[in-house]
This record gives sequence, C-alpha cells and structure tokens, in this order.
Amino acid sequence: MADESIANTNELTGEENTMPRLNAIDPKEATGKAKELLDGVKTKIGMVPNLMRTFANSPAALEGYLNFSGALSGGLLSAKLREQIALTVADANNCEYCLSAHTAIGKMVGLNENELVASRRAGSSDAKIEAALKFAHQIVIKRGEVTDSEVQAVRVAGYNDGEITEIIANVALNIFTNYFNHVAQTVVDFPKVALAAGKAS
Repeated sequence: MADESIANTNELTGEENTMPRLNAIDPKEATGKAKELLDGVKTKIGMVPNLMRTFANSPAALEGYLNFSGALSGGLLSAKLREQIALTVADANNCEYCLSAHTAIGKMVGLNENELVASRRAGSSDAKIEAALKFAHQIVIKRGEVTDSEVQAVRVAGYNDGEITEIIANVALNIFTNYFNHVAQTVVDFPKVALAAGKAS
C-alpha cells in the first residue's frame, strides 16, 4: 500500500471494525524514526493509513515494508497486476483490511469493477493475467509448495523468470500485511469491502 498510486486518498471514508489489538501510532505524536517514516508516507500519498500507523510500533517493520513495497513498485509487473495479485491474496487469506485497501487502490490505477471482482477469484478476461493470478493463488493455498506443472503453466502464459520471481515477491508482501492485519485487527480506514459470505475470519 506504500505506492504512489494511493495519491488523493483523502476522499476515502473511515469505518470502524473490531477493536484493534495493537496501538495505531498518531503521526502527530510519533517521534524519531517512526515520525520520519510516517511523515514520508503522508508526503507521498496524502494520508497515513492505519496499517502504516500500526506498523510504526516497530520502525524497523514499517521501514522494511515500505522498502519492499517500494522496490516492487519499480519492478517488472504493472501497477494493475500488482493490485490484482494483492486482491487475489487478500481474498484467499480473508483479509478485509487489504481487500478494502486494494479495491480502492485498484480503482485508482484503472481496474474496473469486473476486474476487481474477478481478481478476488484469481480470474481475468485476459488469459495471461489470469495465469499470474491463479499461480499467486496456488502459492497462497499451498504455502509455496507449487508443482512443476504450475510453474510451467505461468511460464507458458508468457512470464519470464524475473516476472515469476516478482509474482512470488508480491504474494509474500501481501501475506505479510494480511497476517499482520489478522493479528493486529487493524481498523479499516478505506471504503469497506466485505469478505464473501462464509469467509469471515
């Protein structure tokens, strides 16, 4: 979520969910490295999402997340595909915060409603994109233990080893935020997108 594509998110609405388990740091009260990082997020995207505020309990964790996310934003995969992978992973892991955040960000980078909904199911009308999303989904549900044929399928779809590496990296980045939000019970501060019926964690 630390991507330039989140600009103009001051239109996003704030909603309450369950009580958070970890404190969200108020950027106005932050000090030292946490303040430096949170100020940087505010300067870059115009807001400081609750995920970043909660990460800021550990400046090392926040900096690690921002660096990883920032590096991947300059990689081989498009902003749209990165958001589609994020939606696939968030849905697979039942993460309401990330599902809500990446639906909002996905709209900002040009995904339409059909693409947003399909991405949650690892689907797309574009066969190459769908191959990447299905591979991402398999990585999640198999905890990385994908088969030779699944690797071959994404390669045949047109992805080189560098792009496959970045699909894996984007999955890992999103698993990190999904799991963190599960533990922290981060308050959703994007327009809320509900999990599918029967998928609530």
